Amino acid sequence: MEDLKEIFETNQKLWNTKTPIHVKSDFYNMDRFMRGETSLRKIELDLLPDLSNMDVLHPQCHFGQDTLSMERRGANCTGVDFSTVAVQKANEIRDSLNLRSEFICCNVLEMDQYIDKQFDIVYCSYGIITWFPDLEVWAKQIAKRLKPGGNFYFVEFHPVFYMFDWETDQMAFDYFNSGKPEIEIEKGTYADNGAEIEMKEYYWMHSLSEIFNALTKAGLSVDDFQEYDYSPYKIFKNCKTRGEQEYIYQPTKGKIPHVFSMVARKKK
Repeated sequence: MEDLKEIFETNQKLWNTKTPIHVKSDFYNMDRFMRGETSLRKIELDLLPDLSNMDVLHPQCHFGQDTLSMERRGANCTGVDFSTVAVQKANEIRDSLNLRSEFICCNVLEMDQYIDKQFDIVYCSYGIITWFPDLEVWAKQIAKRLKPGGNFYFVEFHPVFYMFDWETDQMAFDYFNSGKPEIEIEKGTYADNGAEIEMKEYYWMHSLSEIFNALTKAGLSVDDFQEYDYSPYKIFKNCKTRGEQEYIYQPTKGKIPHVFSMVARKKK
């Protein structure tokens, strides 16, 4: 099997290919975003505090919509992503909107080699931890970047939800991290199922206990944890719309958690 360097390079190529398709997709709806609509979902809008004059770090920012949405709410933002194409696009969007967020291209697991500043808030959301083999390294990077007393705001798809193969509607993946990555040939993308992409990707499963333990070991205390029986994104074909920004994966009929959120504080 490929080593981690080759795995990350493979995933980087995938996201470099996805980004131009995502920017043009209805899913990300750049027209409305450019006119001032926020890309933040109601879950994180309810979770986040007043961002006025807050220094915010946004790892895995993709092409910067959420980062720039937080700047529009008064924050001083820094976005990080390992996709060169995504960071380039984020800078283009920022400049066209006359905003000032900084975007840095690097692997999140190596942020301390590129950023020495500490932040009031670190914010991460949706579809991010599966790209890491070791959450302890990830959690340490987050803790290093937080000021004492700062908060980590995290919204992610639930590990139980990740156990489903959304193409076959069957529970197909282990709940626990085996240490070995899952390997798939991805066709299309969640933002455009018909996109002409057919590329390899690597990802890892992570349980809730692994997430909690990694953050605690890094010196963060979890002050709030919530689970939601819906997804705020329509990222799968077999779903039902229950309400605004509420999509239920039909095989589960809303009987399992789709998303969770947490707030973790760095000790002073």
